[in-house]
Amino acid sequence: MDLNFTREDAAFRDEVRAFLDEKLTPELKEAGSLTTSVFTDKKWNLAWQKILYEKGWVAPAWPVEYGGTGWTEMQKYIWASECARYGTPHLSPMGLRMCAPVLMKYGTPEQKAFFLPRILKGEDYWCQGYSEPGSGSDLASLQLRAVSDGDDYVLNGSKIWTTHAHFANRMFCLVRTKWDGKPQEGITFILLEMNTPGIKVEPIITLAGEHEVNQVFFDEVRVPKTNRVGPEHEGWTVAKYLLEFERGGAYAAGLAVGIEKVRSIASAERSSDGDRLIDDPSFRRKLDETEIAVKAMEITEHRVMSELAGGKNPGPASSMLKTRGTETTQAIDELAVEAIAFYANADQHDARQPGSNVAPIGPAHGLTAVPRYLNNRAASIYGGSNEIQRGIMAKLVLGL
Repeated sequence: MDLNFTREDAAFRDEVRAFLDEKLTPELKEAGSLTTSVFTDKKWNLAWQKILYEKGWVAPAWPVEYGGTGWTEMQKYIWASECARYGTPHLSPMGLRMCAPVLMKYGTPEQKAFFLPRILKGEDYWCQGYSEPGSGSDLASLQLRAVSDGDDYVLNGSKIWTTHAHFANRMFCLVRTKWDGKPQEGITFILLEMNTPGIKVEPIITLAGEHEVNQVFFDEVRVPKTNRVGPEHEGWTVAKYLLEFERGGAYAAGLAVGIEKVRSIASAERSSDGDRLIDDPSFRRKLDETEIAVKAMEITEHRVMSELAGGKNPGPASSMLKTRGTETTQAIDELAVEAIAFYANADQHDARQPGSNVAPIGPAHGLTAVPRYLNNRAASIYGGSNEIQRGIMAKLVLGL
């Protein structure tokens, strides 16, 4: 695949920039800049999704017949890069990037016709019911019971670390429908409504002081079997397909922006000897080494782009991207915290809310460094821990 810009690619980039200049309001840009995890709050990500839906640009990765853009892989890359550079709010990936591809592959015609347009428009807001207490990276050990009762499943148990469950009106969920044999063979993939009687959402406040994740409890919750995706007991296959999309994705553009932000902070802050931090040899070495890792990520993503252009799935390459992408993200976060030095001690939750009139303590660039560092500690765990990803790579890439 030729990764150099053609005349058409350059024209598309200019079109994207003109659109972002026009449509990315100061309020949306502020919300994007203050986002400290992969999730921007619902108010802002849905407002941005509405603008993109009206333009027809909300789902670049979707096939055209379902509302996708029909962009080339290079155009998708340009779009992701420019959004990262402009600091747009993050669209929630749960519906657009995770549930939707599963429905396209495994859903019934009725499920596709009902859910996909609603996901595209932002009429449904999804959360993911995978992890449980004691069943995180060992997902096959999950125990949320789904007992068959006529036309329904009856659910009892709980899910944990459920991102944005307090905002969501729907959940895609893994449940256990069989208790003998291999644990992977007794899992079923279902869709459910969050206002179903018996569902209770309890908040979990993170170290960064954010309410992003939750524990969800199920007490005699009835879910119609028509909401099952794929055959009964074969949800593990569906789940693995979804995880390819959760684990993969474009990291390099956002990482490059992160490096530039750290470089800017280090140019403004002073080291212990009073000189600019950016001129400190030790800090510069760490910054340069991390930038090399970002360049390596970019090349790996280009290889995956070539595979996707040929109609292939990300496959085990998604594990490579997830592992290196999350670890490089954490390295950049650590540099940012080091650069702001003693300003890292201030808890500034109120000051970093979009529209807040609370003045920051110290420079504004110190507002998000620590909460981003704390939130992204989980990045190498969620979506399958990086230890699990290395096992996948050892088996499927190295043949060990």
